[in-house]
Amino acid sequence: MHEAAPERLTLIAGRGDYPRLLMEAARQRGVSHIHLVAFKGETHRRLAHRADAVDWINLGQVGTMLDALRAAGTHHAIMAGQIRPTNIFRFRPDAWARRTFMALKVKNPHTIFGLVIDEINKLGIEVLPASTFMEAYMPAAGALTQRSPTERELADIELGIRIARTTAGLEIGQTLVIKEGVIVAVEAMEGTDRTIRRAGRFGGAGAVVIKIAKQGQDMRFDIPVIGPRTLTVMKRSRVSCLVFRAGKAILLEKERIVEQANRMGLCMVGVDIEE
Repeated sequence: MHEAAPERLTLIAGRGDYPRLLMEAARQRGVSHIHLVAFKGETHRRLAHRADAVDWINLGQVGTMLDALRAAGTHHAIMAGQIRPTNIFRFRPDAWARRTFMALKVKNPHTIFGLVIDEINKLGIEVLPASTFMEAYMPAAGALTQRSPTERELADIELGIRIARTTAGLEIGQTLVIKEGVIVAVEAMEGTDRTIRRAGRFGGAGAVVIKIAKQGQDMRFDIPVIGPRTLTVMKRSRVSCLVFRAGKAILLEKERIVEQANRMGLCMVGVDIEE
């Protein structure tokens, strides 16, 4: 049984379709007022038309965002959507960000977003997991596609999971590509799709993509998201199989993705990984 949804919610939205789908799911669950914090150059403008109140800010204006949250009067917030990783070197920090972020010796999603969430909590606002309202988009264990993994793919999956459980804790990305027991590519800050393209250039056809966040991941911001574009990239890169952690990954437009994977002859598998 679902917990009762808050009547009012702030959605801090990045790129992609994830914020839109989450907003729609929240409405269906009874959220009547949605305050949107949108980032210029990142958040889709059409999302603003679906919200009841909107604050547009530049990436890096954390103090401005906190002021907007304080004024909105909501007691629950969700962070959803991608921020381009390269923007860590390009954003325009306000006084709060210059004073706070610049003091961080290590800058990664956990240190940056963790710090922001702590500040939001100080306002009396609870930051809910990014998966809230999205249970229907989080598949359980097993093959989603008509095609199950081959013996070779199963061997690469087993190896990839062992490696991913280590690399995911090193803050170097969630994606790993394996082919015939060889590590072809590991995600850095370029993102999943570019990692897959790179793997296709180096490894050729038949690689397995493992996309798994670290164990003990902070579900308020650290959750793998897979959309139709990633499958298109996989097909063009001649990748044969995609593996994700069961119950810990969001599949945007799930039915469309599975149908797309079946047409392409790809394999998609959710795997159970114990904490």
